[in-house]
Amino acid sequence: MVRTLSLLAATTVCLITVGCGDAPQTDGAGQGGNTDGQTSQEIKGCIGYSALTLTNPFFKIIADTMTEEAREHGYEMSVVSANQDVVRQSEQIDEFIVQGVAAIVLNPADSASIGQAIKKANAAGIPVFTNDIKYAGDSGEVVCHVATNNLQGGRLAGEAMVKLLGESGGEVAVLDYPDVESCHMRTRGFQEIVSGHNAQEGAAQINVVKVLNGEGAREVGYTVTQDIITAHPELMAIFAINDPSALGARAALEEAGLQDQVTIIGFDGELAGKQAILAGKILCDPIQFPKKMGRRTIELMMQHFDGEEVPDEELIPSQLYYKADAEQDPELQTDNAQSGAGA
Repeated sequence: MVRTLSLLAATTVCLITVGCGDAPQTDGAGQGGNTDGQTSQEIKGCIGYSALTLTNPFFKIIADTMTEEAREHGYEMSVVSANQDVVRQSEQIDEFIVQGVAAIVLNPADSASIGQAIKKANAAGIPVFTNDIKYAGDSGEVVCHVATNNLQGGRLAGEAMVKLLGESGGEVAVLDYPDVESCHMRTRGFQEIVSGHNAQEGAAQINVVKVLNGEGAREVGYTVTQDIITAHPELMAIFAINDPSALGARAALEEAGLQDQVTIIGFDGELAGKQAILAGKILCDPIQFPKKMGRRTIELMMQHFDGEEVPDEELIPSQLYYKADAEQDPELQTDNAQSGAGA
């Protein structure tokens, strides 16, 4: 797992954080948002967001969308990256508490062990929200979790695998990320559908021969795929729990000359994943909607601030996305998107 941000990414995070981090401690107010030349509106407070990692474009989209939506309601955002490190994320929550933020949003770096840090925020009277990745413990309280329906998305990936190999059968590997609850649910849904297929009388068996931790990262996905294809030369397909690990797997397959033998099913629908689907390098993705996720997180937070009851959880269904969908996708019609196809 890559534990450090590049200098550029780190600088970006610092720039995002400054305005809110220096907010007055009495009410958590910031120093003003971007009003595009209009008269500055009163800043009501600051919302802290600790992203799992900002090197993954998915979380950057969530951050940007929440920042825009929060500004509409008079709040600034303090955005930091945990860089997939639960200790670092716990320290960031401590900093948010000192800053006196109005609320905290997390993508837990570890779905179980982040609980004590959440508990500290609870004790300080700061409401905690999660999106994409669910807190899986019981020592702290989360007001609301907004996410993709990852179990349903995993089932869609399983259905795509059955469609691919249901008649012939074959060996399959899974690139998991077991520390993260959302990825655990994707793998669970995938295996549920594959197991259901295999249980049918006379069904060609789809054998999951290896489940390895790809850590949701391109570099790790590349490395573990090298190990898998060495141990299982008859491998027919890979399910990867996100696009970065799927793209890492693809690089390893191309290097070994196995890109035509082994088919990849990913998950996410970030731009690079969609481009790879358009180029035929990934078969399909159950896609997520990070803009909707970020927007709903802030909308539900504002309802909570107003004293309204909000659900404990709001799940956004995933949709399967194949090459035919990519060919009709407006996001891929620009010259820039096309020139990067298959990256």
